[in-house]
Amino acid sequence: MKISTKGRYGIRMLLCLVFNYEKGTTSLKTIAREQNISEKYLEQIIGPLTKSGIVKSYRGAQGGYKLARSPKDITVGEVLEILEGTLSPVDCVDSYDCPHADLCVSLSLWGRIKDAIHEVVDNTTLADMATEYYEKHPDEFLDD
Repeated sequence: MKISTKGRYGIRMLLCLVFNYEKGTTSLKTIAREQNISEKYLEQIIGPLTKSGIVKSYRGAQGGYKLARSPKDITVGEVLEILEGTLSPVDCVDSYDCPHADLCVSLSLWGRIKDAIHEVVDNTTLADMATEYYEKHPDEFLDD
């Protein structure tokens, strides 16, 4: 299982919105500059996050994006499933009509790997990640 740049950049983009959660909206241009990610690529990522209700879009001179829910209510697993699709290591784990399921000795292994991945990502929120960032970079937030 490998998380693509879409998933990784999506998490980075959302962390920017976490850091500005109390301040208002943030433009994609600002996020692109701060994260050194192409604004065009961020435009592709923001769509599914807005459609899913994780992010709200605001138009106008003070427009931009803002988290639609508290960072403590958004899990990494939720975000990755929106951007990446299933987090299963192999397709057959999610297929209930596999003709070999009764005989396959590796199916339970793949299922345990999927469960382990979900144990981590479904129990890690954007707030958890922001807290870890603050702990590793305390000097960046002294003036706030």
